[in-house]
Amino acid sequence: MSRVRVKWVENRQFVGLDSTQHSLVMSPASEGTGLKPSDLLLLGLGGCTGVDVVGILEKQRQAVTGLEIHVEGKQDTEPPWTFREIHIEYVLRGHGLSEKAVARAIELSEQKYCSVGATLRGTVQITHSHKIVEEEVPEPVA
Repeated sequence: MSRVRVKWVENRQFVGLDSTQHSLVMSPASEGTGLKPSDLLLLGLGGCTGVDVVGILEKQRQAVTGLEIHVEGKQDTEPPWTFREIHIEYVLRGHGLSEKAVARAIELSEQKYCSVGATLRGTVQITHSHKIVEEEVPEPVA
């Protein structure tokens, strides 16, 4: 079971404390201090799938050296501003990464492992794309 705590600090600013005692500041976009709570949903999805994808690729002995995930969400224009569409773009860096292995890692994350995505999938259309950036293998220093 996961348990988090949110504490009101002042004005419209809150501090969130996660189940491992890490914290972050939240506030509405108009307040300018802290993360926007609705963006945390997108960040949570990106982080959740990122952990999965890197772990799966490492288990497959893929030489992944970097992963950046861009998550974009389209919300209703009226309250409660429900997310209706989310697109995840994976940008992977590595040496000789297999297209098949990358596609499979993303599929496994989205369909089997990512709890955030599984929770959202019932109400939000989630799509994804990916690209692989080949990095040069560093030459050994003599």
